[in-house]
Amino acid sequence: MDLGLLVILGGSAALSLGGGWVCISRWSRIRHLQDTPTSRIRSAAQGYVELVGILRPLGDVPLIAPLSGEPCLWWRYRIEEYRSNGKRSSWSVVERGVSDGWLRLADATGECLIDPRGAEVRPAFRRVWSGSLRHPRGMPLRGLLGIGRRYRYCEERLHADEPLYAIGDFRTTGGGRQGLDLATARKQVISEWKGEYAGLLQRFDSNGDGQLDEAEWRRVRLAAGLEAEERHRHASTGPAQHRLARPTERLPFVLSSHGEEVLARRYRWQALGGALMCLAGALLLSAKLA
Repeated sequence: MDLGLLVILGGSAALSLGGGWVCISRWSRIRHLQDTPTSRIRSAAQGYVELVGILRPLGDVPLIAPLSGEPCLWWRYRIEEYRSNGKRSSWSVVERGVSDGWLRLADATGECLIDPRGAEVRPAFRRVWSGSLRHPRGMPLRGLLGIGRRYRYCEERLHADEPLYAIGDFRTTGGGRQGLDLATARKQVISEWKGEYAGLLQRFDSNGDGQLDEAEWRRVRLAAGLEAEERHRHASTGPAQHRLARPTERLPFVLSSHGEEVLARRYRWQALGGALMCLAGALLLSAKLA
């Protein structure tokens, strides 16, 4: 079997497997989106939930998008350089970035803070333009301006008062809704106390020998348990704080300016494209092996 045929067979197999993976993953996302009912923030259950609301500013100072300099709540950008090498030319990514500041989502019942790290973010605002500077707001960030160079910029943003669809892991602290895992909380308190070991000895080293024996450690654990319970009581009396973040399990974490139906339609087209890729790769592989 010659090298060319091996390359074709390998490419066909990769095309088929890749298309199959795209198809399955996109249909899985559709299922999770459609099977998860929309919840109100105040009454949402703990765990994987779907929320719909309006983005509100978090603090008095807005984020500034790095390419356009426009105020926003979240941004993502990409800078590409046009490169030509003989008969081949293409756009190559030379810089990219994404903000990781928290977002604040509000509905008629309450507010929820969102940690966007790890999310698939699909904003409605997307701008693409070109220029001759490495960075469009001024001189290039790295290196000097190259004569005759061409750059393409892409910037996506989320803004205040825009609608947002969000699906991810929802957790509430305070408001009497958080249960106490005493063993874990006690370990956390002891770990904090160990960070100031001199203070720990001063409080619990009864015989003054510079170390804690078993009886003294029992007192440490008892005091740490009482401290953990007191912290929990104090936290429970405060207002409830809701947070949405990336699920620990392999579940979709999506933030979108578009609603569920728009997202589901996009995923269907992507799943169809993956199925066609899988079929094309399988047919090509069968034809070469026949």
